Amino acid sequence: MNLLGRIEDLPADYVAALKTQNLVPLWPSLRALLPPDKPQPQTRATHWSYEALRPLLLKAGELTPIDKAERRVLVLANPGHGLEKMQASAAIYLGMQLLLPGEWAPAHRHTPNAVRMIVEGEGAYTTVDGQKCPMGRGDLILTPTGLWHEHGHDGERPVVWLDVLDLPLVHYLEASYHVDGPRQSVQPGRGDLVHAIGGVVPSPLFERSDKGYPMLRYPWAQTRAALETLATAQPESAAVQVSYVNPATGGDAQNILGYYALMLRPGQPLRLPMRSPASVFHLIDGSVDVTVEDQSFTLAEADTCCAPGYTAVQLANRSPEHPAFLFIADETPLHRKLGVFENRG
Repeated sequence: MNLLGRIEDLPADYVAALKTQNLVPLWPSLRALLPPDKPQPQTRATHWSYEALRPLLLKAGELTPIDKAERRVLVLANPGHGLEKMQASAAIYLGMQLLLPGEWAPAHRHTPNAVRMIVEGEGAYTTVDGQKCPMGRGDLILTPTGLWHEHGHDGERPVVWLDVLDLPLVHYLEASYHVDGPRQSVQPGRGDLVHAIGGVVPSPLFERSDKGYPMLRYPWAQTRAALETLATAQPESAAVQVSYVNPATGGDAQNILGYYALMLRPGQPLRLPMRSPASVFHLIDGSVDVTVEDQSFTLAEADTCCAPGYTAVQLANRSPEHPAFLFIADETPLHRKLGVFENRG
């Protein structure tokens, strides 16, 4: 029995009078807004196959020149939110972007934060705030809120990367917009070289940098080496994971979404804790089975999947001989800032 009543139970003239004054009765919808025990996410466990996606993305390169597309992207949309909303979870947007040899995606800046996880190809780069960041497979490149960025390609084969943005949240807040700009001048200096050694950061004697994001490119070679070293140094550890952080503060690399790299040892199964944030899993190397409650996916290299919050997730490396490596994005920083983060184990 619905003890809160239904809107259909109210007199039609009363409902009409409420609408005239832009008023809505809460009690018929209270339990939908505040369900018992845990939320009821719209986000569904969803798998996007790169093998199936790639030819469609390359076809987009034939159909639409870069000067008409500006950003040639296929959005990885979650059916639970409706494909037209173009979001993977409540706060995460995903897109596969294609850049062909000789192309240049013009400079702009926008309010949503973005990162690029490079999927395939060589010879492309992203220039962020005057810093030229080469793109290599597995590299993570930040384009934080408000910073100018553009993409270019001097190589010979298509380059593809996964875009991860907090666009759904910023759009919901009615704070989403972009500004076009001229081509950037490349400035000397590389944050990924300056901050290449873990545990130490530059400490100028006279002037401190005012850059909020001193490191914009996180090379995969260094991240993989860190995971392999961690696995050797802590053989008893069940989870071999590193976080992408701001080297100047030790905090999250960006303000709203969190980014991590996870290594599964050969044949290793891993049960992840049930937590409040939604998560995205992108396979860099290997083959991994993913189970999200009663749904199961097999990730091949460059496949992506997502899991809603408050759900049990299990991973399993299918190879008995080789490790597997995953890039993970989640909503943890946002949940912590809002005070709604939960870890139910």
